[in-house]
Amino acid sequence: MGELVLRALRDGALEGEQAVALTIKDIVESPFGFDVFNYFFVQLSSNILGGKSQSRGLVLVAFSRSPSFYVDLLESKGIDASSPSTWIQILDCYTDPLGWKDRLMGCGTITNHSWEASSMATVCKNVRNVDMLFSSIVELGKGLVGEGKNRFSLAIDSVSELLRHASMSSVAALLSNLRSHDKVSSAFWLLHSDLHESRPVAVLEYMSSMVASLEPIMRQTEGQKGGSDSQSLRENNPWKGKFHARIKRRNGKVRLMCEEFYVEQSGIRFSSASAEVGIFNQGLLPKVQFNLQLSEKERTDRANVVLPFEHQDGKAIQIYDGRRSPLEGNNHTAPASSEKLQTSDSLGKGEIIYFRDSDDEMPDSDEDPDNDLDI
Repeated sequence: MGELVLRALRDGALEGEQAVALTIKDIVESPFGFDVFNYFFVQLSSNILGGKSQSRGLVLVAFSRSPSFYVDLLESKGIDASSPSTWIQILDCYTDPLGWKDRLMGCGTITNHSWEASSMATVCKNVRNVDMLFSSIVELGKGLVGEGKNRFSLAIDSVSELLRHASMSSVAALLSNLRSHDKVSSAFWLLHSDLHESRPVAVLEYMSSMVASLEPIMRQTEGQKGGSDSQSLRENNPWKGKFHARIKRRNGKVRLMCEEFYVEQSGIRFSSASAEVGIFNQGLLPKVQFNLQLSEKERTDRANVVLPFEHQDGKAIQIYDGRRSPLEGNNHTAPASSEKLQTSDSLGKGEIIYFRDSDDEMPDSDEDPDNDLDI
């Protein structure tokens, strides 16, 4: 399933569509969002270099790690990123995000201050200015792909860091403008969901075409399996978890998938969990105090109900319509209030008795029907 998400980022958007967007969510019980982010970052970089991606360049906005970390990460995977690059640019929001080091250096407080030199890194000294951040990202992307129809991908290693310095509305506007830009092919970012209230998380999920959630693997204790109040415990392996993905298709349908992941020294690895798809789909139902599905007995009883308009054994069921009088000729069956519909002799079948209201029914009250007339 990780390959399916990667394929969507690689293929990008169609002409006139917004860019494909992925939100990666993690929690403190499963803090491997950065490993998943690095996986998509490395794999998408490899596809861009190999010419297998719609995008021809990658702009990385680094909030939680230095540019040298990502350069070393790419080189450890066999991707050359040390020389002047024509396919990747890094917007450094990590070194001096608010410009404090620059001000202290200007005042003489810091005398030995060295910027992290990199031919692919541009330092951003005011991340609070979201408009300037947008302009910097677009300029770096255009510098990679030019002014033609080529597009670039965008990666933000921590939207949570950005939300520390800017409001939710400005961050949402930034991401929306980037998705709507005709130069952006795909975008993905990391969010530490348990650091925020539900509203910012919901807004980012709504803006994304794909949402990947990381959760720990839960197991039930032996003495509590099958009970409605069964408790779950985490597995002993802390380097293991579940990767839940929700993908919105172009036709409006939503695809839900789940698989396990393992964090190893060489990186993260996904494994197919087709056997648990059914369990995952059952867990999608909301937790309420009543049953949302019928039991087997309830399905059988519902199937055995004989509806009044059905024909059984090739004979039409006569239904009293309330208009025929019992004194009409012998050609009509005399209806009585106690007359029942045709039923089957077999046990377990339901029955519906229906009497149509007469057109000559008298009013239910003793009030004069002409009482409202001014006579």
